[in-house]
Amino acid sequence: MEKELEFKEIINIIQSHRQNAYRKINEELVTMHYEIGCYLSKKVNAGEYGDGIISKIATKIKEQYPTLTGFSKRGLYQMIQFYEIYKENEKVQPLVTQLSWTNNLLILQGAKTIEEREFYIRLCIKNNYSKRELNRQIQSNYYERYLLSNGNALESIEPLVGEEDAPNTKLLDVYSLEFLDLPNNYKEKDLKSAIMSNLKDFILEIGKDFSFVGKEYRIQVGNRDFYIDLLFYNRAYSCLVAFELKIGEFEPEYLSKMNFYLEALDRQERKEGENPSVGIILCSSKNETVVEYAQARSNSPTAISTYKTKLIDKKLLQNKLIEYQKTFDQK
Repeated sequence: MEKELEFKEIINIIQSHRQNAYRKINEELVTMHYEIGCYLSKKVNAGEYGDGIISKIATKIKEQYPTLTGFSKRGLYQMIQFYEIYKENEKVQPLVTQLSWTNNLLILQGAKTIEEREFYIRLCIKNNYSKRELNRQIQSNYYERYLLSNGNALESIEPLVGEEDAPNTKLLDVYSLEFLDLPNNYKEKDLKSAIMSNLKDFILEIGKDFSFVGKEYRIQVGNRDFYIDLLFYNRAYSCLVAFELKIGEFEPEYLSKMNFYLEALDRQERKEGENPSVGIILCSSKNETVVEYAQARSNSPTAISTYKTKLIDKKLLQNKLIEYQKTFDQK
């Protein structure tokens, strides 16, 4: 047993140093791209280099390093863009070296403002996103949906971008479930089954701090059995999170049912040191006035959110964001 423990310690040391080596190599690679972009940017802006010279440089690099990728004419211009976007942002510069060059390019091409780019950089660092995962968040307009969540309660949008432990620290008002590939007509059981079949993508959408506990999780109260659609544990909140799935519009009675579930979880399942359980009611739509009335006399830690089975138009979200910003500016 002792030898086995010693072996595990050695494995941990190896893995730790391998990860440190990878981070250092990645940091050097991103720094190299930044420095090349800096050099070329200054030459181009000084009028010394034009399109033709950039092409020749790309050809020469290909001749010298035939197996090296990313140094085409297009790649060199991406390095110039990378440098020019971040050169005056001292807050973001040290962060970009924590991402792979591939993920940096995804953010460079997919985000349009420095605030949006910083958001995705921090999101990627916190969640250690792969290329596929980061691309999915950008394509589903996670940035806009995050800023619009509980928008009326925000004093301003700007602090969210630079918050210390964020982003991805709050529940969303609108979840994008386009990956479920549901038909036009589906039932609650179809929605639940589709989520279970795509659990990895569902957790990516709701946040990587969520760990799956159970489907149709049984709780017993007064010798009767009740079933929670989906139950998760959230490491950031240190609490159980119950999900109720509805294919129609939000109804006030859904909230009282969720309160019942949360009370049962807190009395029967909550462990010492954990925070009170939280609920999320996922509906296909909601009337804001009905939601306001339902929550007016309730202190329930429940979010009433909607979901979309198709990607939401980015322009629509951006227009809503502008409206919220105008509202905050007037306060």
